[in-house]
Amino acid sequence: MESKTSATLLARLRQVPTDQAAWALFTERYGRKIYAWCRRWNLQESDAEDVTQIVVLKFAVKMRTFEYDPTKSFRAWLKTVTRHAWSDFCSSRTEKAAGGSQVMELLHTVEAREDLVERLNNEFDRELLEEASARVQQRVTPRTWRAFELTALQGKSGADAAATLGMKVATVFVARSKVQKMLHEELQRLDVEIP
Repeated sequence: MESKTSATLLARLRQVPTDQAAWALFTERYGRKIYAWCRRWNLQESDAEDVTQIVVLKFAVKMRTFEYDPTKSFRAWLKTVTRHAWSDFCSSRTEKAAGGSQVMELLHTVEAREDLVERLNNEFDRELLEEASARVQQRVTPRTWRAFELTALQGKSGADAAATLGMKVATVFVARSKVQKMLHEELQRLDVEIP
């Protein structure tokens, strides 16, 4: 799955920091994700490209000492690094702008900070849920996941889901409950893992 971290790729980058093919693959895979986050955080195209380059360069430097832990979320770590680079970039641009002190005052208002924090937290929570869902989906049968999806996500009744899947209604609810419990546990684990 493309969104999964490639331990092999990270190992190649660490062992041979000049491996251009590995860097091209890393940039293709994660550069697009970094750029997409920046665009969602309202950077224009050229600024999003600049921040993407900054993050990739920071990672290239960090790669010399970076130890990939497959039990932790690399993507969440990378998003945190990106968020810091985005914040630094926005601050430096604002300070250079004409009338920078007025713009800085505006950025530092309570409403602006709270809005930004809320948007970042919502995006981060969505990313965590996606990661937890991907992990849980790999650990259950497709039919169990589909029972959860139909009832919990699509709002179908237990009877409708049972008819669709050829299962008993009680089995559908057991599957839904099982997946919900696993998702809850995975979200707690991810919350602890993120640096």
